[in-house]
Amino acid sequence: MSESESESAAFDGRAYARRLTTGPGVYRMLDADRLALYVGKAANLRKRVESYFGRRPHEARIATMVAQVASMEVIVTRTDGEALLLEAQLIKSLKPRYNIDLRDDKSYPFIHLSDHPFPQLSFYRGSRDRPGRFFGPFPSAQAVRITLNQLFRLFKLRQCEDSVYKHRSRPCLQHQIGRCSAPCVGLIEADDYARSLRHAVMFLEGEGETLFAELGAEMEQAAQALRFERAAELRDQIAALQRVRSSQFVQGERGELDVVAAVVRDGRPCIEVLFFRGGLSLGNRSYFPRAPGTLDPARILRAFLLQHYLALPPPSELLLSHPIDDQDLLAELLSETHGRRTKLVAGPRGERARWVEMAVRTAENALAARVADAASAAARIDDLAELLELERLERIECFDISHTQGAETVASCVVFGREGALKADYRRYNIRDITPGDDYAAMYQAISRRFKRLTVGDGKKPDLLLIDGGKGQLAQASDVLLELGIEGVTLVGVAKGEDRRSGEESLWRVDDPRPLRPPGHRLGALLVQQVRDEAHRFAITGHRARRGKKQLHSVMDDIPGVGDKRRRALLKNFGGLQGLQRAGVEDLMQVEGISKALAERIYSALHG
Repeated sequence: MSESESESAAFDGRAYARRLTTGPGVYRMLDADRLALYVGKAANLRKRVESYFGRRPHEARIATMVAQVASMEVIVTRTDGEALLLEAQLIKSLKPRYNIDLRDDKSYPFIHLSDHPFPQLSFYRGSRDRPGRFFGPFPSAQAVRITLNQLFRLFKLRQCEDSVYKHRSRPCLQHQIGRCSAPCVGLIEADDYARSLRHAVMFLEGEGETLFAELGAEMEQAAQALRFERAAELRDQIAALQRVRSSQFVQGERGELDVVAAVVRDGRPCIEVLFFRGGLSLGNRSYFPRAPGTLDPARILRAFLLQHYLALPPPSELLLSHPIDDQDLLAELLSETHGRRTKLVAGPRGERARWVEMAVRTAENALAARVADAASAAARIDDLAELLELERLERIECFDISHTQGAETVASCVVFGREGALKADYRRYNIRDITPGDDYAAMYQAISRRFKRLTVGDGKKPDLLLIDGGKGQLAQASDVLLELGIEGVTLVGVAKGEDRRSGEESLWRVDDPRPLRPPGHRLGALLVQQVRDEAHRFAITGHRARRGKKQLHSVMDDIPGVGDKRRRALLKNFGGLQGLQRAGVEDLMQVEGISKALAERIYSALHG
């Protein structure tokens, strides 16, 4: 059920609250443009909404929010659990201004064990809907790669894709350096490979003691049977496992565990997560959420848990630095959502209290480092404003062009503010319909596309626009701003110095025929170098991706009746384009969906 209050000049929240139910639900506060200001969950809607509009004064942040409320909407739910889940979903979809926003849209990496008679272990990031098993999440790609390297060295499992595995005729380099048992060419029996795979899974799941006991017993049996080479191999494997385990082992912890701590210092929040799986420490990760509505660590912690662990499978236990509202309810919701019991423990004692203290100290150090970086970025911006004689400098945008001999031209736009790089605002533009190699036309097109959006109110206007190039590129940018009537943007061209050395750049301005050549060690000049280099890196990355995509285009893409699905099936079945070219018509017809007529067309296309 949904109730709403139409927009009014002065919203009477107390009168609105009196009409609400005393049951559970979710409420939304809206501004005059009906944009979401805040989404909250309540066990008693009437009581919660009344609390915002009572006579007791609120802290300044909440008072500012309430003053902007022009209307409200509520959704009544059957249970508190439904309300909690709906709250998380609405915050994610609406991104209200005053809710705590995690601002972390990067997917976590996993280790994937494929569904195959000789399964492959691999790095994986994305939706977990493909066949096989997943282990994780891991805090970083580096943590996954370190673990995979250990697994390949200890258990010699295959790394190659199925299409490569299927068409191997001899062992690859990984077998030669002792990191793969070469099941592709039958150098290991299925039972032996399955045993190694089971040991690897035991390692990942933290069953270290059982694994050591099993390998030790197998070593003794091999020695008694006078199979001394096998016994020596097992001895070396046990020793290597012990070295790996001792470097990561956490005394007293055997299960799955995350330690989550919230810290607020000088108005800045930080969430620190320590990851433990099977008694091994996988590392940590810091989050810096946006929290305009509160500086209460417990509320920030609750919002993080709600957003983070509803999207990712949680471990069996979460240790928290603060008790939170709805703690038992959240544990129940996580358990139901992911189909496994999850326990939330606030303020643990004994050895586990030390892990919470460690997470708190790590969060404080991360905050201190972030504040220092922000202070350094602000100092650089202030010095650049002084260098360019600007009264205001809050937002910098920089454009660069990348191509290879005029082909696959890409323009980049990077954005910096007082806190450093604003990567969420970065943009790339694929440049089309220009003479190949015409950097002036490319710059004109990119800046036109960027600032046309600004004329319809889409996006923020920069105070300073840096153009990677000399007077020619600068003139193109100036023409665009004049044509679109954009005012209040300072234009500066950044031309490379002699021999293209950093620190010797010249800064060209539209109204000054003489360039500025600030010393390379000056803070403002260092900022210009940083922004220009970031724009160059971002442009090259986009150009390489576009060029690589074109290089993957093959003759297969031009055959009528061969779409993406059939093309992938053909390449997978024959191990690539070379294997496909060696196939005859009858071989092609063995692939699902390939008729005789289509096989003949494919054969003709591949053989001219």
